[in-house]
Amino acid sequence: MATATKWVLDPMHSEVQFKVKHLVISTVSGFFKSFEGELDTENDDFSDAKISFSLDINSIDTNQSQRDEHLKSAEFFDAEKYPKISFKSTSFTKAGDDEYKLVGDLTVKGVTKPVTLDVEFGGAADDFYGNTKAGFEISGKINRKDFGLTWSGVTEAGAVVVGEDIKLLINVQFAKQK
Repeated sequence: MATATKWVLDPMHSEVQFKVKHLVISTVSGFFKSFEGELDTENDDFSDAKISFSLDINSIDTNQSQRDEHLKSAEFFDAEKYPKISFKSTSFTKAGDDEYKLVGDLTVKGVTKPVTLDVEFGGAADDFYGNTKAGFEISGKINRKDFGLTWSGVTEAGAVVVGEDIKLLINVQFAKQK
């Protein structure tokens, strides 16, 4: 039996980005600046890895402070009551040479739903200090209304201000623990 290896997210070389349609005609991007995660694996190819991460709602940054404050409010994430978004994998399976399907439970605003994300393994390498790093790009789409984020802000002309689909693009680097 292989021994378990623990990997910890390296926040200096990782980013969590999201995109949402505004007025259904343009896209607004944002980031979470504070997050943490880990990966436990028993296989060199990362199959069947156990993955968990969390995002700090108060670190949301859409490059517009008034919008950020609105997103933290009870109309959206309600950061005071629900300060974190969390994810815990239920499966991580190979779907191709460097491609995986990541399935797990995403919890937003106290609501937990299963989600499936696409993962591309970027490779593994040792840094200048002899630490082994592994890089992944995770992408997917969720419907914000599934998680109780129902504010739409319809304009006087009837246009929906915020789209329902949230695109996720997460680039992460994990450091192997010795």
